[in-house]
Amino acid sequence: MKQVFSILLLLMLASMIPNLLMAQIPADYPASYASKPRFKALIYFTTHAEGQHVDFAKQAITFFQKLKFGDGFILDTTQDLSLYPYEKLKEYQLLIMLDGSPNTDSERKVFEQYMENGGGWMGFHVSGYNDKTTNWPWFLQFLGGGVFYCNNWPPQPAKLVIDHPGHPVTQNLPATYIAPASEWYQWNPSPRKNKDVDVLISLSPDNYPFGIKDVIYSGDFPVVWTNKKYRMIYLNMGHGDDVLSDATQKLMIINAFKWVLSTDKKGNPFKK
Repeated sequence: MKQVFSILLLLMLASMIPNLLMAQIPADYPASYASKPRFKALIYFTTHAEGQHVDFAKQAITFFQKLKFGDGFILDTTQDLSLYPYEKLKEYQLLIMLDGSPNTDSERKVFEQYMENGGGWMGFHVSGYNDKTTNWPWFLQFLGGGVFYCNNWPPQPAKLVIDHPGHPVTQNLPATYIAPASEWYQWNPSPRKNKDVDVLISLSPDNYPFGIKDVIYSGDFPVVWTNKKYRMIYLNMGHGDDVLSDATQKLMIINAFKWVLSTDKKGNPFKK
């Protein structure tokens, strides 16, 4: 009987400890500790893509899984968007596309509905690829109107320039930095010409001529931007296994991740 009483007393004390600790935290305490996951994010990837795109996807999944250490948020992954009708997809505050995008008409309609109703999107590299054969007008305007124009080859590092230093995605980055090797897409027309697009980072003209086999000599070259009509960001990085090898670039990606989440119309999860 005494043993049972002791156990009950310990359990009661244990339940009181969090309240006692919180009572001792001053009003201006500089940190906020979450008692449960702050939000839900879904990663879409495919293993049926170009090999170096798959390499990036595998590393990116590990990268995002590390960000959730301590159960700060719920992170799910899928290779099949057909499993996520709108009623299920809208439970996620962020959809991350690593090496692919919706292919079927039904998947595309669900994605359109999700974004038009306040969903969040973070797209890398080939997830934003579109050309004359894509046949998805909504996605073209969603990305800012640019169609794939040309690319350098082989993948190589590049000097990047911050276009919008006051933006939350870039506010703690240097004015320029050398990004790890990637294949870089140039778009036509440049998304910068769209009044709804905010270009955050561009490839510096200092790189020209850019490439070894396939060489780009000139042109406006945005690589990170957002369409202000949506809660989205596109990042051109995402080819090969070097993309996440640099601390500055990882910081930029984390900034982008947090920024899209912070603009949720349901509230900033980092302030809960």
